[in-house]
Amino acid sequence: MTKSIPNILLIYTGGTIGMIKDAETGALRAFDFNNLLKRIPELKLLDCNIETISFKDPIDSSNMQPKYWTQIAEIIENNYEDFDGFVVLHGSDTMSYTASALSFMLEHLAKPVIFTGSQLPIGDLRTDAKENLITSIQIASLQHYNKPIIKEVGLYFEYKLYRANRTTKINAEHFEAFASLNYPDLAESGVHLKINNEYLWKPNPRKDLIVHKHLDENIALVKLFPGITQQILETIFNSKGLKGVILETYGAGNCSTEQWFLDLLKQTVKKGIHIVNVTQCSGGSVIMGQYETSEKLKKIGLISGKDITTEAALVKMMYLLGQNISPNLFKTIFETSLRGEMS
Repeated sequence: MTKSIPNILLIYTGGTIGMIKDAETGALRAFDFNNLLKRIPELKLLDCNIETISFKDPIDSSNMQPKYWTQIAEIIENNYEDFDGFVVLHGSDTMSYTASALSFMLEHLAKPVIFTGSQLPIGDLRTDAKENLITSIQIASLQHYNKPIIKEVGLYFEYKLYRANRTTKINAEHFEAFASLNYPDLAESGVHLKINNEYLWKPNPRKDLIVHKHLDENIALVKLFPGITQQILETIFNSKGLKGVILETYGAGNCSTEQWFLDLLKQTVKKGIHIVNVTQCSGGSVIMGQYETSEKLKKIGLISGKDITTEAALVKMMYLLGQNISPNLFKTIFETSLRGEMS
């Protein structure tokens, strides 16, 4: 079999990685990605063809919105047949949200979509951008018998490839900005690129890509803390149009057993608003019913987020609400791993 040269599409949405310092003012501005090879001549050494596409107005990832997720999904959809892999350049602050969202939006994905970014701009002397970008493209190019090795949405940062919907940003200053605390790394870059094949997502090979573009944003994220008041919670839970709540509880899914609190949850669930119980801890899992404090939540009908990240729980909620799933099925489907986002 003749080895084909993979075609990789680089999608620039914004973020530090695509910035260069203006020599005169010192201000950061986005550079033209068509000049990428001039900035990073090492890319010529990669065994693939690289094409680039940029958002017309690159955005800071703090301004990321579901409408931009749809734009990224559409770029992939429109170029899916012509390319073997995709690398999405994105600001690191909300990268875990976007990358998790894309994992749900791209059903039956059978090619790599690798998100990456950097803590320092590409033109900076000590930048981490070059390594992150070069290795992401290399990972997206990996093939076995002319078929991609990675067939899921990944996030590559500082020598590690993670399953995107398992990641969370843990550090604003270190190059090692992301972690996947409940799922092993998919690959590690050292002297050799080590792929952990047993942890890779294996999609159904006979299904065609389906792109879901309808996300429902009528949800709230509530982090419990000692002293949270009834008035504040009632205001949130009675918000007009609210359809779902991600509730960040303590430890393995525990919370206050005060009657007003349990009554509020019960009334909210009765109204047809879905409440997902996720842990505030960076790692670990919600185990409802392990303690008396979470046994009551189970009886009320809260959905267990198990070991899902808050980021993945939020976008999974938006995705499932956008699918118009019947209320009876919603809990079952949420508690099922759809893209490897929970154990």
